[in-house]
Amino acid sequence: MLSSILFYSLDKAIRSYRRFAQANIDRAGIPITIDQWLVLRVILEHDDLTQLEIAERVFKDQASVARILALLTQRGLLSAVPLPHDGRRTKLRVSEAGHQILEAVQPIVLSNRHQALSGLSDTDQALLRELLDRISLNCAQPAANLLAQP
Repeated sequence: MLSSILFYSLDKAIRSYRRFAQANIDRAGIPITIDQWLVLRVILEHDDLTQLEIAERVFKDQASVARILALLTQRGLLSAVPLPHDGRRTKLRVSEAGHQILEAVQPIVLSNRHQALSGLSDTDQALLRELLDRISLNCAQPAANLLAQP
């Protein structure tokens, strides 16, 4: 039965959270998706990343990130500043409008997290983070290494 598979439950929890979080952002009338918000946050925190590095941080393929970046730029939430030493490349910056969107979404994000994690103690959350990190590390290992382990 699918419900007995741990990764089915994990995916169900992630998808449920994303639907819940997006619905709350939509209800607040803020015109941004979870993925767009993630990309803006990553760029705000690290404005020197390539599209590939952004894609890796938001768990999206490069084509999806390119579309999101184009949309955010078109909407005026991001600006692309040409690099003085390389006319072919630009540095992405969150615009004033982008900062306003991020500020408007922040209390909703905090509320969403609070509700989603209600009933989980700090110890529960730390254990969950540790277990999820372990699964990520296990999956990042080359397949040959995994087969060789006892």
